[in-house]
Amino acid sequence: MKAFIHRLQKFPLELVFWIGSILAILTIDPWATQHLTLCPLENLGFDWCPGCGLGRSMNLLARGEFQASWDMHPLAALAYVVILSRIWNLINNLKATHNYG
Repeated sequence: MKAFIHRLQKFPLELVFWIGSILAILTIDPWATQHLTLCPLENLGFDWCPGCGLGRSMNLLARGEFQASWDMHPLAALAYVVILSRIWNLINNLKATHNYG
């Protein structure tokens, strides 16, 4: 058990966060009228935010609904590239520093 806890402590929390965020994006309903938001601007009562709709747009892009994704937020593909490249870098760093293959 101590070995498992020791190995878990070496695992980067950022990697867990980014993988969890991708999984959360893939499970949301992009057409829901009410949705959970972590947007500080929307929670403060502002009507416009530059990132609003990005998660739903990424979900639509993963479903293959390209036009709907573009209409909701045009930077969804770029967001995927940034997140997936960060995951790739974290995994490569983990492999290099801990000799995992």
